[in-house]
Formats: sequence, structure tokens, C-alpha cells
Amino acid sequence: MTTKILILGGGFGGVNVLKSIQNKFKNDSNIRISIVSQDNYFLYTPMLPQVSSGLIHPSDITVPIRKLCKQAEFYHAEISFIDLKQKLVTITRTFDGKVHALDYDYLVIALGSNTNFFHNKNIEKHSFVIKTVEDAVSINSQVINMLESAAQTSDEDFKKALMTFTVVGGGFAGVETMGEINQLVRDSVKNFYPSIGTENISMNLVASKEFILSELGPKLGKIAGNYLRKAGVNVLTKTKAVDAGEDFVKLDNGKVIPCMTLIWAAGTDIDPVIYNLECQHHQSGKIMVDEYLRVLENENVLALGDNALIKNPLTGEPYPATAQNSIHQSSTVVNNLYSAITGKTKLKKFSFKSKGMMTTLGRKIAIAVMFGLPITGPVAWLIWRTYYLSQLPMFEKKFQVATSWMADLLFKRDLTFIGLIKNKSLTKVDMKYDTPPIEDFFKD
Repeated sequence: MTTKILILGGGFGGVNVLKSIQNKFKNDSNIRISIVSQDNYFLYTPMLPQVSSGLIHPSDITVPIRKLCKQAEFYHAEISFIDLKQKLVTITRTFDGKVHALDYDYLVIALGSNTNFFHNKNIEKHSFVIKTVEDAVSINSQVINMLESAAQTSDEDFKKALMTFTVVGGGFAGVETMGEINQLVRDSVKNFYPSIGTENISMNLVASKEFILSELGPKLGKIAGNYLRKAGVNVLTKTKAVDAGEDFVKLDNGKVIPCMTLIWAAGTDIDPVIYNLECQHHQSGKIMVDEYLRVLENENVLALGDNALIKNPLTGEPYPATAQNSIHQSSTVVNNLYSAITGKTKLKKFSFKSKGMMTTLGRKIAIAVMFGLPITGPVAWLIWRTYYLSQLPMFEKKFQVATSWMADLLFKRDLTFIGLIKNKSLTKVDMKYDTPPIEDFFKD
């Protein structure tokens, strides 16, 4: 009989499970592997801020999932509902909204997380986010549009508002995005937009904690803040954004920043599909798993990444939601899947000690903790680039990114404004499926 393995999510967790489980069951006709993702590509998220600044091209950090499917079937669709009792997953096809269901014997849940606006509708409406490749491209277009607009106005107050950029969030995503945008804007004004004037540029990083990059500890967090301040960024700590409009951001201290560009990188939330899953949840909404990464009371379902609460057995604290952890969790998931299906290996408990964390703050400046040792400046920047370049999934992507980095050291940034891209969807076309529609699974 065929054993069906279904993987939900095309991020670090899902893709690494896909690649490894295909190798485990290579050319095994009794194993059917499927993966579902709302994007048809794997996105290397640590380099998203560099796409937002135009340093690298979006295609440099994306890999079509079908390229990774050696023997797996790929579904470009959104996950609508997971029924653990019936062993069914309802999916909605992205192109035309058609709904059908997939059954499974073993399920891997790696859906990641969504942006959390904490129920603030105004901020959600008027801000950019840095979660997807489309988000990064939108930010890049917005920055260039603001530069072009500011260069064509003689109203000094309006020019300053156009040249004010505010990033909310003192974590890795917010800090790296601010570092990249700050460099792009200042270099562009200096080289191509002399009429704007550097005195009209205002860069604001809003962080709720006492220092930025709390994951690196207070010492390095404060050093990072000082680096950004020297680069011209206003680092506002112990501060929150509470409201926003088309041309302003309001802070919890009552200050209002006239601002045309707001980027929100201040929180993550669980996918609604995970919230509705009939299993045990942590108060954060994350799925509760055992030491083998199996969903509690569901041994044929494994979860990893941002949507699962996985505790460090040494500290009792949850592992942070990082790509590094997802990659190592995928190894445990694959081992335990292979053990459950074949019985040829023993179940493995998940345990991982991070070798370090790092972040960039701009050109030739970074901060890192490697094996417990703090590293700053150009050396950390070189380590960051070397490590992340080595982790890109395909040689062609490594070559493309390395080429872009080299070009950035030799030439000025591209300031092409792309504008809007039109998408078409179908709502009235009836198409037949190779897989049965969902209604067929519920017939008596």
C-alpha cells in the first residue's frame, strides 16, 4: 500500500523536510510525497532587506519549489482547513479559488507565521511589511518614488515628510531593513538627487525595548544602536507606534512624526489555520509538540518552525523562531518520519545549541555572536556574508548573489521605478481536477 506524506509550507522547515525525505525514500514507489505552499517558490528570508534596498534582485533569493521536487507533487494553493480526525487537508487553489482536499498518512506542518499588527487597523492599512518578496519589492519602489517626488518639490516641509522613513521593530528584520534603506537613501541623495539635500533626510527606528536586537544581549544591542546613530538613524527605544495615517506616525509618548513611509516589523502571529487546528495549543496559539516534534495526541503529525512551540530541554525556554532552528528541526522531523514508516531507525529527540547569531547594519558593518564571542564591524560583516552565501540552496543562486554584492562595491545602486504589476484571476471557469473534489471525501 502507498504511504502518503503531506508537507504544509514552503519555508525553511517545509523545504528542508522535502529535500531530506525525498533522499530517504529515493525511488520508493510505495511512498507518495506532496507539498503545499501559497507561493510557488522557496524564499531565503534573511536577505529580504537587501531586496528592499535594491542590493540584490528578488530572483536571487527565490527557488521554484518544483525545482526541488525530485519525486514529490507540488500544489500551489492556500491551506484552508486541517482535519486531523479525517486526515484531510482542504486547499484553495491560488489561481481561481477552486477548493479540493488532500488525504495523508503522515502530515508535516511548517506554515511559519504572519505579521501581527496587534489589532491596530490604521497601522495595518498605512504600513509596509517585510515578510515576502513582494513586500521587499514594494518597499524598494516606495523609496525610489519618494526620492523622485522629493526632488520635484520646492516645499521644504513636504520634502522633509517625503524623506522621512520610519521602521517599527527592533528585531533582526527591522534593524536590517533600516540599515539597508538608510544606506540606499543617503547614497542616492548624494549621487543622484542633489536638490533634496541630506539635511532633509530623517530615518527613525522605533523599538519597544530598552535596546535593539535583544536576542544579542544588552551589550551588543547598545553597540548596534550606536552604529545606527552614527549612520544618521534616530533610534527611539522604549517607544511604541500607536497610530498611523497616510502622512504620519503617532508614538505612545504623544509625538507625531510627519512620515510618508512606515514599515512595520514589530511582531508575528500564527496563521488562522493553526488557531483552528483541533489539538493542544500554547497561549500564543502555537502548536504543542513533544520532544520528538510530534503534535500532542497525534503521533502521525509533526510540526516545526514558527507555528510550533518547541522548548529547549536544557533551559525549558522556547527556541526562537529563526531559520537556523527550523533547518535543524527539519532533520529531526525527517528522522522520526522515517522511523515511524520503516522502523529502521530510532526516534530522535530534538535538541540544538545555536552556534551564533548575526545581523548587518549597513555597508561593511555588522554585529555577531559566534560561539559566545561578540564580533563587530567589518569582520562581522564578512562573516555574515560568507555564512549566508554558503547557505543559499543552489549554486546558481550563490553566484547571482555574489555577483550582485561585487557590483554594489563597484557601481551605484539601480534606481529604476517599476510601478504596479497587474494580476489576473479566474472566477467563472470550471476546470476538472486530477484529485477528487472535497465533497467526494465525505460521501457515505
